[in-house]
Parts: sequence; C-alpha cells; structure tokens
Amino acid sequence: MAGGAQFLDFAEAREQAKSFLPRALFDYIDRGTEAESALKALHHGFATRRIVPRVLRPVSAPDVAARYLGATHKCPFVIAPTALAGMVRHDGEVLMARAAGQAGLPFVVATQSSTSIEQISANAPGSELWFQLYVWQDRCETWKLLERARACGVETLVLTVDTPASPKKIHNRRNGFGVPLQPSITLALDLMLHPRWTLGVMGSYLMRNGFPSYAHYPGDVAKAVTNSIRDPRFALDTVLDPDFLKDLRQRWPHKLLIKGVLSAADAVEIFDLGCDGVVVSAHGGRNLDSAVRPLDVLPRIREAVGPDKTLFADSGVRRGSDAAKLLAAGADGVLLGRAPLYGLAASGAHGVVEMIEQLREELRLLLAFAGAEDISALRQTEWIMESALRQG
Repeated sequence: MAGGAQFLDFAEAREQAKSFLPRALFDYIDRGTEAESALKALHHGFATRRIVPRVLRPVSAPDVAARYLGATHKCPFVIAPTALAGMVRHDGEVLMARAAGQAGLPFVVATQSSTSIEQISANAPGSELWFQLYVWQDRCETWKLLERARACGVETLVLTVDTPASPKKIHNRRNGFGVPLQPSITLALDLMLHPRWTLGVMGSYLMRNGFPSYAHYPGDVAKAVTNSIRDPRFALDTVLDPDFLKDLRQRWPHKLLIKGVLSAADAVEIFDLGCDGVVVSAHGGRNLDSAVRPLDVLPRIREAVGPDKTLFADSGVRRGSDAAKLLAAGADGVLLGRAPLYGLAASGAHGVVEMIEQLREELRLLLAFAGAEDISALRQTEWIMESALRQG
C-alpha cells in the first residue's frame, strides 16, 4: 500500500471515509437523488456486463496507456471535478492535485472549489490541471474566470451542461446539508461523533483562514461554502444554447470538452460546433434519477461521432473492471469522482494515489484475463449481458 494507506479496494476506502466524515458530508458524496434508481442502475449495469476471457494469448504485461486529445497518457483515468474536496480534507484540492501529478493523471479543478486555481497551481507544481466551468449569469465575470485559468497554464476546459434544474437530493434535505447549511441538533451531534474530521479538517480551517469559501468568486461576493451566493450576477446560468457554445469556442483557444452528454444527437452537434471532446456522464447518479446509463449509450454515441472523436465517460466507477467496460463500450478515458474522494478521506494524498494505483492494477488484470495487450483491444473482446447468460 502506498504511503500507509490502509485499504485494499474501493469498498474498504468507502467504509473508512464513512467512519471519518460526518454523515451529512458522506451522504452528500455517496448518495443519489430521489429514489436513487439511477445510482443503483449504474452499479447494476457494471455488475451484469460480463467478459468472455481468452486463453492461449500470452499477455503478461498489458499496456494501460490511453490516447486522447492528441496525446498519450499513462492510463485512461482523469480525476473529475468535485466541489467539496476541500471539505473532505484540509486543503483537499491541493492534495488531490498533488496525488494526480504523482500518479500521472490530469486533475479537473471545479468552479465551486474552496481553493483557487492559482493556489492549486502554485502548490501542486508539475500537475496537469484542467478547469471545469459552470457559467455565471454575468458573462464578463465568466470570461475573467477563464482568463485566470489560462494564466495558470490550463489547456483543457470542461464545460458542465447537464444541470438545468436543481436535483431533488432527499438525503441532503434530511441531513440539513445544503446551501445554505441548516443548523440543527442532529447536525451538531453528527460533528461531535466525528471528532477527527471536526478538529482535523474544520478546526484547521478555522485556526488558519476561517471557514472555507468559494475561492473562484470575487472577494466581495465569495461566501462560506455553506452559504448561498446572493449576488444575482454570480448565479449559475443552467440553460445554455448552441450560440453560447459558439461564443465559448471562439474565446477559449485550447481544448474544450462538454460534460454531461447522454444523447448521440447532442454529441454530434457538440462536435459540429468545434468542441474537442465529450464526457458521457450521468453525473454519478446525482442529477436525474431516470437518466440512462453511460454504459448503455456509449456504443451509439461512438457510432454517431465516428472512431476519431474523443469521448470520456464517468458515473459509478468503483473498480478498474468498471472502467474497462466503459472503455470497451467506446470511451477513450474515464473520469473518477467518488473513488479519489474516498481515498482522500481515508488517507489524504496517499489515499488518492493508492486508490488510483488499485484501479489501474484492476484494469491491468482484466486486460490480462481478456488476452488484450492494450486498451484498444478491449473493443474487440466479447461481452455478454448476465440476462443473456441466464436465457442461454
């Protein structure tokens, strides 16, 4: 295990995160929306897709390198943007960026992060930073934010487009964990029952710089992450259109990815508008509870956009074999959301590195059993749905 991390897989890291984090924060990360049918479907989809192993194919050291956006990377993983990494551990975004750099992965900095792109860049030298954009109502301020990202060397922008309305997250409401935060006896007891987090994370913030805030908002607007932004100029513009995308494409000179796509028609339109890639995503089962699974729509999206376009995928990945199934279905890379957060909660930056290494090793194992010498060979392997096996 790397650096003293004390877990052997996603499930063990999740249990350690559950023990360390207050229940309200853990549920915010872990749970889905409404009846959580989308979240359950994501896991069921991976569990019921089975590979047909091949033998007499001497593949002892499969290559897990991935090629996307015109370059070759050590593996197909990217650490996805997550707004509350800084609440999981003190300076959590910096720890995640350092871990990503050590593991050779890009790290996507979130608009809603509690550490600014400038601070992350300065404290995680050598890490490949991407930036995730939520668009503000004030376009001038949005463009200023993009310039800040460019000034820090960001060359890949990820625009999230899949949240036209606020999802119904029942567990957050029940726990009083929302924006603004709802103080309660239950929440106070929750903090008391998790002293390592309360003292180690929140105590560190309060002793140094005060309660963490939305670091990318101007100083006169930024609020603590538990409070809502009241200035209407900085409300999120959740309903974007092709004209906005054209404008953004003209303003951003580097790689541009659109995150939150599940429709083949949308993917085709996005590439026609000049974007460099699409992230096929169900937002981790955290947005629309009736949404389809990326695993199910990836093949039709790949067929629609052709073999040369860059497709990423995410949502529900807990093992390297889950990632392999997305890659086999047409993805070039896989974004990781909950997995690195649980590693972070369990063991800080060491836990993030350990989680990545375990997922990478699980991916390598599946390639070996499949007789696939590299990731591209996964698309030539035979996959069967569990229901088809029962019928047979």
